[in-house]
Amino acid sequence: MLFDQILQYCLSGLSTGAIYGLIGVGFSIIFNATGIINFAQGEFVMLGGMLTLLFLETLALPLWAAIPCAIAASMVAGLLFERLAIRPLRQPTPINLVIITIGGSILIRGLAMLAWGKDTHALPPFSGNDPISILGATILPQHIWILVVTVFIVAVNRFYFYHTISGKAMRACAYNRRAAGLVGIDVRRMVLFSFVISSALGSIAGLIVAPLTMTSYDVGIMLGLKGFCAAIIGGMSSGIATVIGGLLLGILESLGAGLISSGYKDAIAFIILLLILVIRPQGLFGKAESERV
Repeated sequence: MLFDQILQYCLSGLSTGAIYGLIGVGFSIIFNATGIINFAQGEFVMLGGMLTLLFLETLALPLWAAIPCAIAASMVAGLLFERLAIRPLRQPTPINLVIITIGGSILIRGLAMLAWGKDTHALPPFSGNDPISILGATILPQHIWILVVTVFIVAVNRFYFYHTISGKAMRACAYNRRAAGLVGIDVRRMVLFSFVISSALGSIAGLIVAPLTMTSYDVGIMLGLKGFCAAIIGGMSSGIATVIGGLLLGILESLGAGLISSGYKDAIAFIILLLILVIRPQGLFGKAESERV
């Protein structure tokens, strides 16, 4: 009986952790390209679910059409955020950038509250609600969708950054922005790309988890913070390390909530974050930084 319960908690934690991993990859992409911790990332997660709801209910689009429209609209929001909030800064300091992203988060959340209200909304599952039994535990089809989409996104992400010109240019900017500019890479364009890609990843995470957890104007706060925890665990890597960090976080959170108390569910993520920052600041999978001279 205990084995069945632990397996159930682990399966639930895997799907939740995959969401944290996707959000964490969005954090990492922007950080590696710009050095910015984008605390508005959680609001793009919220926009993924809420915009899908908009296209479903207001415009009466089918789910298969509403999803790409919501992702595209979130990418436009990410583009506008970079253009209007980040690019106008002339000699930004890290604290200025943090304050701006927090302010952007509050603004987006407030606009979403005015547009959709404070009610909680549900999206239809992608392929039904009939549970699937696995070794005594059950998993919903939407959990499988989450895991499949995460694996697909990680594969596409790796292909983009290692096998395309713009992806390699973004990696060059992540390593040394000044050197990248000297060899002809448009650094400002790469920064814009990083915000667009990050907003797309956030919206995908938001719309695939919404059928399970539902969505509302303030759902992005906690999801964004836990995605940030996953990014820290993964060493701010924009690849598989951050996803593994998210999966680890999701499983530990689910086990803690199930075996100890659900009241500690959110606290577990931040306890893990504090331990990582104290014991291994570069993350479980990151390398210690050395100063280049």
